[in-house]
Amino acid sequence: MRVPAVSSVRQPARTCSKSPAKVVEQFYGAQGLEVVSGMCKAGAVPKERIGVRDEEKVAPGTYETVCHPVFQAELMNREGTELNVVLGLCVGHDPLFFRFSEAPCAVLAVKDRLLGHNPLAAVYTLDSYHRYLKVAPDARRHGEDGVSAGK
Repeated sequence: MRVPAVSSVRQPARTCSKSPAKVVEQFYGAQGLEVVSGMCKAGAVPKERIGVRDEEKVAPGTYETVCHPVFQAELMNREGTELNVVLGLCVGHDPLFFRFSEAPCAVLAVKDRLLGHNPLAAVYTLDSYHRYLKVAPDARRHGEDGVSAGK
């Protein structure tokens, strides 16, 4: 019986001693699954090439690249993965990865710097902290919502 391959699209850990991708890779390996990994920035393009100014970067004054989810999917296709378990792909990049992946995909966790990798926090706080977002942007600018943005 052929063991299905699992793809873990990931980014290297910067602050923790053991990256989530490494933990997941060890877990799947212990279950007898072959893991094929693709780094977040595989096939990346310098941000300047797409018009991002230095002051718009996460860390101005440094070399930064944009992710390339289409290239990441192509890598998994070349490896012949049978299932792509996506870990750490940026929120919003998953539709491109899914579109170009030949194997079925499942999301284990997304990368979301704004909300600490918990994009549902925006949903859970929509009736409290982020309630101002339920009002059209034009109405917020004119104060028609009765709620100040960010309060």
